Formats: sequence, structure tokens, C-alpha cells
Amino acid sequence: MANLKEVRIRIASVNSTQQITKAMKMVSAAKLKRATDAIVQMRPYANKLKDILANLTASLEGNESPYTQQREIKNVLLVVVTSNRGLAGAFNANVIKAANLLVANKYDAQKRDGNLQIIAIGKKAQDYFTRNKFNVIGNNNEVFNHLNFDEANKIAEEVMSGFVAGKWDKVEVVYNQFKNAATQEIMTEQFLPIEPLEGDTNANLDYIFEPSKEEIVETLIPKSLKTQLYKSIRDSFASEHGARMTAMHKATDNATELRDQLKLTYNKARQASITNEILEIVGGAEALNG
Repeated sequence: MANLKEVRIRIASVNSTQQITKAMKMVSAAKLKRATDAIVQMRPYANKLKDILANLTASLEGNESPYTQQREIKNVLLVVVTSNRGLAGAFNANVIKAANLLVANKYDAQKRDGNLQIIAIGKKAQDYFTRNKFNVIGNNNEVFNHLNFDEANKIAEEVMSGFVAGKWDKVEVVYNQFKNAATQEIMTEQFLPIEPLEGDTNANLDYIFEPSKEEIVETLIPKSLKTQLYKSIRDSFASEHGARMTAMHKATDNATELRDQLKLTYNKARQASITNEILEIVGGAEALNG
């Protein structure tokens, strides 16, 4: 059994850890509220815009938009969204694992030929893929410092212009979609080229476009793409704080349980020490009397 001083030191250490995890939980809870409000308000707009875009794409003839061009997949870009910080459970590991599986199952040939590139949004993804010799382009870690549409717009424009120029033939986004504080769902979505809705009867209707279809294509499609990427980053941001709040809640509970066990051990050791001292005193007194 550890001596009393060692147990006291461990109790103090656990108490300090518990205070840190409790503070981090409260901070994440406050940030989660703001992030959740933002994504909940944005999601209906983004989803409706995506549906309109899919219907419009289905009505296009040939390659009327450069963003709908279907090409032979030689060069691929993956946009992987993680966080800049850890202590969020398996939040970052799950996204990185999903990206690795995607590469292994669909783009292994492109990776071997050096035709796979990655845009990492978040320090954790950038560190991992750089360390494992992937072709990582750009540094987008600062996007979470002031998360707004303008910051996401810069990344979206880079991706869109690269696709139009033929730099990439396919672009996919891997991120955590926010469900609730305890649940995040890994999403892998095709960003470019735009795919029309499949099996949707409304997509085949003869629409009258006002303004002209060309103007809508030039205006709506880029705006929708930028909105979709911004939504993905917003989803990941809310998921990060939900995962961190849950992880810190569990860590606080574990610290409380460990502290209680250590206090029980300390009390037992202290009681045993007191009992031994009493026995020594009684034994000495009996020896003197004898």
C-alpha cells in the first residue's frame, strides 16, 4: 500500500486535473451553444439551395456549366475537415480514418501515381497527412480563428477555380456532421463535379427560368457550392465542441471516481497507521507495567 504522502500527492493531482476538465467542459458548452445555433439556422437554407441546384443541374443540356463536367478521374482532391486542437475524444481520428478508407477504396491508383492532393482544414489533419507523406496543399488552420463565410469562401474559390482549370477531376469533402452533443456522423460528400438528383421525378419537369438559365447557372451554382463548403465547416465546428464537451464530461466523472477511490485508500492507510501507533503505545505501556 502506498504511503500517505504519495496518496495525498495523487489526490491533489487528480483534483487539479478535475478542475481543468470541468473548466474545459464549461467553455465547450458555451461555444457549442453558439455553434449549434449557427448551423441549425443555416442548414435548412443550405439544404434547400442544394436541392434547387440538383434540380437545375438535371435540366442542363450537356456541359452548360463548367462545374457539372464529368471527366475521367485522373486527379483527385480531398478536403478533410478536422480541428486545430485535441482533447475531443475520437473526433479527429474518425475523420482521418474515413479519409484513409476513402483513399484505399477509391483513389489508391491516384495516390500511387501522385495525383491525389489534400486540402486540410484544421491542424490535426494537416499534421497527420503531412507526417504520412501525402501531398497536402495550403495551410487553412486559421479559418477557425474567425469562422465566417468570407474565410470559407477563399477555400471554395480555390477549389472551384482548380476544378474549372482541369487541375482536379473530382473533389470530395470529408467532415463530421453535427447531430447532437454526443453524436457526430462522418460524412463523405462529392463537391465537384455537381451530380443531379437521381430518381427524382421533379427533376424532369419543364421549368421556366427567370432570369435565364444561363444567368442562374453563372450565379446560383458558385453561390451554392460556397454555401455547401461553409456548411460542412460549420457542421465540423459544432461537432468539435460537442465532442470535446462530452469527452471532458467523461474525464471529469472519471477524475471524480478516481479521487473518491484515492480518498478511501488514504483513509484506510491513515486508519491503519493510527491503529499501529495505538498498539505500539499500549504495548510499551504494558511492558513498563510488567
